[in-house]
Amino acid sequence: MADTRNGRPSQVFRNLNSKVASIPMVLTASVVFVGGTIWTVIHSFTNSKLLPRLNFIGLDQYERLWNSNKWLISIENLFIYGVLSLIFSLVIGFMLAALLDQKIRFEDTFRTIFLYPFALSFIVTGLVWQWILNPDFGVQAVVRSLGWESFAFDPLYNQDIVIYGILIAGLWQGTGLVMCLMLAGLRGIDEDIWKASRVDGIPMWKTYLFIVIPMMRPVFVTTLVIIASGIVRVYDLVVAQTSGGPGIASEVPAKYVYDAMFLSQNLGQGFAASTMMLVTVLIVIVPWAYLEFGRRRHRG
Repeated sequence: MADTRNGRPSQVFRNLNSKVASIPMVLTASVVFVGGTIWTVIHSFTNSKLLPRLNFIGLDQYERLWNSNKWLISIENLFIYGVLSLIFSLVIGFMLAALLDQKIRFEDTFRTIFLYPFALSFIVTGLVWQWILNPDFGVQAVVRSLGWESFAFDPLYNQDIVIYGILIAGLWQGTGLVMCLMLAGLRGIDEDIWKASRVDGIPMWKTYLFIVIPMMRPVFVTTLVIIASGIVRVYDLVVAQTSGGPGIASEVPAKYVYDAMFLSQNLGQGFAASTMMLVTVLIVIVPWAYLEFGRRRHRG
């Protein structure tokens, strides 16, 4: 159907081929993801054990969840890991990107070295850092062999700082990706801006802080969403490095869900924990969607 005012097709029939081609993907997302999410939320209000069943018990599963010391510890760990991971990933990633943006020699080599850890699975990363942080033959053993007999560094065996040992492995793997995203953003900055700042005598750090970083807002928003989604889903690193130990000191929500559903055979409790994780993801996604699409619509 054509638009009678200008002879062009109406909005509905524009790019019709691409819209038809996207139908399978839309149906898959609707049935598998949206349908599965609704199914999970519904069964979080039931007393499902080994098998799911629609025997509703109201908010009992959520009351048990928030009365569980293991769940509260997992939330605390996720908060500590998440805040520090966001801060250090962005700061270190941006600093590395700024250094590489200076057109240094062997840039491709350094970029590959920094990005390489991201190509490894979290299980491999966790096992590697479990070995590095092992007090018997890791960093502590190497330093002591050099003469510092009193040196102690065993975060994975200390329940007070175990989450920081996991954080080290997470930063090692994920910072390279942040660096590449930031480098792509920096390469998109017009060279005339740098020339103008040098002519005006503006220090480089002020140029980054007050001109470049504000111009890279879309890159920062996208990077924040990528980091945050990975934080909420963190599981492999914990299992590979500590299995939640010592005791339950390094538990995280994703591991709590797995343990409840497959070890304790309490599907209802696992569904309730999954729903709370979904709420966390929505808290991240909704502001991002508003920043990316809401403002554009208002401007339009």
